[in-house]
Amino acid sequence: MNTGHSIEAAFAQRPELRRRIVEATAKAPEFESLFGDIARYVSDLQYAINEVPGKSQEEHASKKRKLEHRPLEPTSWEKGTYCTITDVSFSIPQRKKLALELGQSEQGFRATNPSGDVEFGVSWASVRDVFCLPVPEKAQAQYNFCIFSDATGDPTSGQTLWTVPNTTPKDGTVIGAVASQPNDTYRTLLNSVLNKALKPFSKHVVEPNNQDFASQIVQAHRKGEPAFHVKAFRGSKDGFLFLLSSGIVWGFKKPLEFFAFDSIDSVSYTSVLQRTFNLNIAVRASDDADTQEYEFSMIDQADFAGIDSYVKHHELQDASMAEQRRAKKLNVNGVKGQQAAAQEGADQDEGELEKARREAEDLEDEEEEEDDNFDPGSEGESEGSGSSSEEDEGGGDYGVEGDLVDEELGSEAEDVDD
Repeated sequence: MNTGHSIEAAFAQRPELRRRIVEATAKAPEFESLFGDIARYVSDLQYAINEVPGKSQEEHASKKRKLEHRPLEPTSWEKGTYCTITDVSFSIPQRKKLALELGQSEQGFRATNPSGDVEFGVSWASVRDVFCLPVPEKAQAQYNFCIFSDATGDPTSGQTLWTVPNTTPKDGTVIGAVASQPNDTYRTLLNSVLNKALKPFSKHVVEPNNQDFASQIVQAHRKGEPAFHVKAFRGSKDGFLFLLSSGIVWGFKKPLEFFAFDSIDSVSYTSVLQRTFNLNIAVRASDDADTQEYEFSMIDQADFAGIDSYVKHHELQDASMAEQRRAKKLNVNGVKGQQAAAQEGADQDEGELEKARREAEDLEDEEEEEDDNFDPGSEGESEGSGSSSEEDEGGGDYGVEGDLVDEELGSEAEDVDD
């Protein structure tokens, strides 16, 4: 660490005090490290105060400690870095401009302040996913680099986001042994370095493309460029959905969200209206975890067809596919896949049997209802076919009472007459 540089940065606004410190260290070199530590402490306080005005020093110190508990980079950077890019605008985990140092594959990336102190860092081995996404609704093209890494704690732990313009780096802003091409922009340069560092871990930077999804809504400020985002609300927060080749990203409000295909249980639509609809994503962290549903509302109907095509193409509406993807990720697809297929077949058989049973019961109910409503008298009168059979069986009615007497008494009546 360059102590002189630390003192210059910490006391830039107090030149007289800086001069006295320099004179003191010249007379007593043994105190140089002490003044250097004081200078770094002052720099930390200055950055904390500038970051969140109006908060106490205790609150700033608490925030500083929380950042220090993020997964830090390996301590050995003796082999140097691929490159260092100065004045990079970070939004997560801190909102400030810092220098971005990209190390070798066995190292990681880290952010340093003007004093040279490491604010935070992440090892390449802990990185899970990296995305380069265009920043929507900006007149000048910019890109957000979103990195998700293994971490525990608050929702933003393990999340890093920085923004770069889509321009050629200015002279002196990129330092290091990285070979850049004449037409390199910040985006292409960073993609190249990140892919090189992540290659040993079989990972790479994911960007949106037309094959997966492109919005049908024309960008008024950049009409010639396709829009890869969908504007939506999550609760009261407005943000953007990106439908990518490996999953769905929600940004750029904290915390960011990434729904990998193997974590999505199902996708459904609700509140489908003439102009808008809601997208619901049911996510399961593991096989034994409960499903958590995320709702994104007020999505423009113009993007419904594109989103629905994306969902169907990746079979995201079928929960059984999510089980197979999770099983494949855990390398147990052979066993679980067979079990899922067998269960699916059993469910189909049971469904057919259940359907047949229900149809048979409905048919029986209809026949019983017809028997209950059947009136033989009225049917005989209308059709004229029931009287003869009923008379033959002795079940007919007689209209003249005398005929009934003759029929019942028979010969006894004749004897009385005699």
